[in-house]
Amino acid sequence: MATSIGHVLAKVLGIKLNYREPTGTGGLTRGESAFSVSTADTYVEEEPTALEWIQHITPSPRGIANWAYHLFPFTHWITRYNAQWLFGDLVAGITVGCVVVPQSMAYAKLAALPVEFGLYSSFMGVLIYWFFATSKDITIGPVAVMSLIVGNVVLKVKKTNPELAPNVVASALAIICGAIIVFIGLIRMGWIVEFISLAAISAFMTGSALNIAVGQVPNLMGITGFDTRAATYKVVINILKHLGRTKLDAATGLTALVMLYGIRAICNLFAKRVPSRAKMFFFISTLRTAFVILLYTLISYLVNRHHRPTKQNKFVITGPVPRGFKHAAVPTVTKTIIKSFASELPASVIVLLIEHIAIAKSFGRINNYTIDPSQEMVAIGVTNLLGPFLGAYPATGSFSRTAIKSKAGVRTPFAGVITALVVLLAIYALPAVFFYIPSSALAAVIIHAVLDLITPPNTVYQFWLISPLEVVIFFAGVIVTIFTTIEIGVYVTVATSAALLLFRVAKARGRFLGKVTVHSVVGDHHLDGDRKDGYGTFDGRDPNEGLRNIFLPMSHNDGSNPEVAVESPYPGIFIYRFSEGYNYPNANHYLDFMVAGIFKQTRRTNPNSYGRPGDRPWNDPGPRRGQLAYDHSDRPTLKAIILDFSSVNNVDVTSIQHLIDVRNQLDRYAAPSKVDWHIACINNRWTRRALATAGFGYPTPPDDGVVLDRWKPIFSVAEIGGDASAATVAQRRDNELRRQRTQDVEEQRSKSIAHDNIAHETGSTSSSDLAKELGTSQVYSKRGAKVAVVQGLNRPLFHIDLTNALQSAIANVERRQEIEGKDLGTKLI
Repeated sequence: MATSIGHVLAKVLGIKLNYREPTGTGGLTRGESAFSVSTADTYVEEEPTALEWIQHITPSPRGIANWAYHLFPFTHWITRYNAQWLFGDLVAGITVGCVVVPQSMAYAKLAALPVEFGLYSSFMGVLIYWFFATSKDITIGPVAVMSLIVGNVVLKVKKTNPELAPNVVASALAIICGAIIVFIGLIRMGWIVEFISLAAISAFMTGSALNIAVGQVPNLMGITGFDTRAATYKVVINILKHLGRTKLDAATGLTALVMLYGIRAICNLFAKRVPSRAKMFFFISTLRTAFVILLYTLISYLVNRHHRPTKQNKFVITGPVPRGFKHAAVPTVTKTIIKSFASELPASVIVLLIEHIAIAKSFGRINNYTIDPSQEMVAIGVTNLLGPFLGAYPATGSFSRTAIKSKAGVRTPFAGVITALVVLLAIYALPAVFFYIPSSALAAVIIHAVLDLITPPNTVYQFWLISPLEVVIFFAGVIVTIFTTIEIGVYVTVATSAALLLFRVAKARGRFLGKVTVHSVVGDHHLDGDRKDGYGTFDGRDPNEGLRNIFLPMSHNDGSNPEVAVESPYPGIFIYRFSEGYNYPNANHYLDFMVAGIFKQTRRTNPNSYGRPGDRPWNDPGPRRGQLAYDHSDRPTLKAIILDFSSVNNVDVTSIQHLIDVRNQLDRYAAPSKVDWHIACINNRWTRRALATAGFGYPTPPDDGVVLDRWKPIFSVAEIGGDASAATVAQRRDNELRRQRTQDVEEQRSKSIAHDNIAHETGSTSSSDLAKELGTSQVYSKRGAKVAVVQGLNRPLFHIDLTNALQSAIANVERRQEIEGKDLGTKLI
C-alpha cells in the first residue's frame, strides 16, 4: 500500500524513480562470465537506504548507556586502585603541587587579579578534572596565555563598566566558556579541534610566549609608566625608552631568573654525567621554582619587615592574601557582563581547547594511551563551570606542569587529588608567607615558564622540510601576534590553516596511471609465492615467473624512479586517480585536468563530424583557411576510462553532476561509439549508490536501443573453504606447526632412548596417528572449492581493484572491436 502511494505521488510530482535505466531495455544478461551458477554464488549488492542511515546514527539504548558510562572514566579503573599506583600518584601529586602554587599566583597577576584567585583556580582544576579525565598526565589550572586573555578582558570591562569587580568578570567568562565547551563535548564533537594544525598551534604558542615574556620585563625590572599589555613591539620600545626608571626590583627579578635557569642547567648536566642519579636531579630541578620563591620571600621579609605598615617597601611585594576561600559565592552572570566580553569569547574558547587537547594528545602518544577529545572537553567545561563557585577564573591544561607530572611517574588521574590537598594546605597555612613574595620574582617565574613554549628553530626547520607552506603560516601567526594582539593572532593562524586546507582540497590534481611489471626482491632474492621457501634467485628461472603489475603515475611525479618506463594501460584506455577526495570544491579542477589530458593523447572517433566550417564550435574553429587539418591519425580513439576511487570516501550532488557532464562530453567526442566508465576501489556504499543513480557501474546503452547481450563482465571471486581461503591457510599453518612439534619430540626421544624398542614403537604410532589426522583434514581434501563473487553482479563496472578494472576494460573493448569487425564484414558482403 505504501509503495503504491509512493509511486502515485512520484508520478504526480514528475519524479523519475528509475533515474537512468541501467541496461536500456532490461535485456542485459550476465554474459560470458568465467564461472557458472554452479560454482559461483550470485551476489546482488543492495543499495543503502535513508532509513538505514537514520538507524545508524540514532543512538540505541545500549549506546546511550555506554555514552553515560564513558562520561565518568574514573569508574573504569578506580576499583582496581592499588598501593603501587598510590605511591606514584603521591610523588607526582606533591611535586606538581609545589610547582603549581607559585606558578598560579604569578599567573593570577597576569590575569589582573589578586594572587589568591590563581590558587582557587588551581585547586578546583586538579580536584574536578580526575572525575572526567582520559589522560593521567594533564594538570588543569591557570596557564600563561589564558591568564593574559583574562587580564585583557578584565581591563577592557573595567574601562566600560567600572562598577563590575574584576573577579566577577573573570568568573562569568569561565562560566560561559565552560558551558560552551561542555556542550561541544557532550554532543561528541571533539573532532573539531582537528581542523587546527600543529603549525597554527605552534605559531600561536610562540607569539603568545613572546608577548607575555616581553610584557613581564617591566615587572621584572620595576619599570612603570606605560601599558605593558600593548602590542609586543610597542612594549619593547617603551622598555628601551624607560630603562632609566629601573628600580631595586631588578636585583631580585634578574637574579631569580638567572637562578631558575642556572639550577635547571646544572641539574641537566649532572643528570647526564651521573645517569644513576638522574631521577634525583629531576626532582631537584622540578622544585627549583618553589625554592627560588621561598628564598626571595625570605630575602623580602628580611628587607621589608620593618616597612609592613607603610608603603615604603624596598621593592614591590604581593601584599595581604586572605586565608581560605573568602571569595566563594554563586557567580554573577548577567546580560551586561556577557555583552562586555562577547567579542573575546571565540578566542577564549579556542585557547582553552587547543592548548589542552594538543598537550593531552602529545603525552598520550608518549605514554602509550589514547585520549578522547570530546571527553576532555567535558572535563575542561565542567571544571570551568564549577570552579567560579570558589572564585576560580578560566583554567585549562598546563604544558609545563603536565610534563613535570609525567616525568615524576604519575600512575593515574587521582594524582590531581594529591595536588589539590597541597594547594589547599597553601591556601590555609601560607597566606602570611605570601605577603612578602616579590612581584619581580613572580615575573621571573612567568618569564621562565613561557619561554619554554617558544618553538625551537630546529622544529621550525623540520616544519620546512615537511611542508614549507606551513612555515609561512607559522611566521605569519607569530608576526601578527607580536604586532597586534594574541586574540588576532589566534584568528589569523586558524584562518590561514583553514585556507590552506581548502586550497589543497580545491586544487587537488589527479594523476594518469600507467602499468609497470615488477618483481618483489629481498636482497638478491626474489619473492615467489609458489615456492615452498618463498624465495628464489634470478638465475636459471623463467623471467615471467613471480611477476605482478603495479600502477604508477605516467609523469613520475610521485617520486618513483623516472628511468622505469611506465606503459600505457591500453590504446584508448585511461586510468585516472583522484589524489585527495572528490567533492564539490575540487570536482571541476579534477575533471578539467582529466579531459585536457585525454584530448591531448587521443583523436576524435569521427574526424568528419563537422561537415562545414560553420558547424564547428567557436572554441574549436579548426585550421585557418588554406591550411591542412592537423593529422592525429597516430593517436588512438577514446574507448574507456578507469577511475581510481581509493582516496574517495564521499561524493555529493555537484561532483556527480560534473561526472555526468564529462561523460556526455566524452560520448560526443567518441561518437558514434560510447565510452565505458570503470570505477575501482569504491570504499563507501553511499558512493556506490550515488554513482549507480547517475548511470555508472554498468555499460552505457547504445543510442539505437540494441540489447547488450554479449558484453564481457569480469568479476573478482574468492574461495569459500578452498585451498586459498583464509580459514584453510590458517588451518594449514596450525597443522604444519603441530607436525613440526611432533617431529621434534620424536627426535628427542630417539636420542635419549635409542635402544628402547617399546619407546620407538610408541613414537611410530604417534607419528602414524598424526599423519592420518592430517591426511583426513579438510585442508588436504581434493574436492572442488566453492567460490563467491566479491562484489555485486548488478554493478559489473565497479571493480575491487585496478587490475580487475583494466582486465574488464580491455576485454570489453576487444569484444566491441570484434563485433564491429563482424558487422563491417557483413556490410561488405
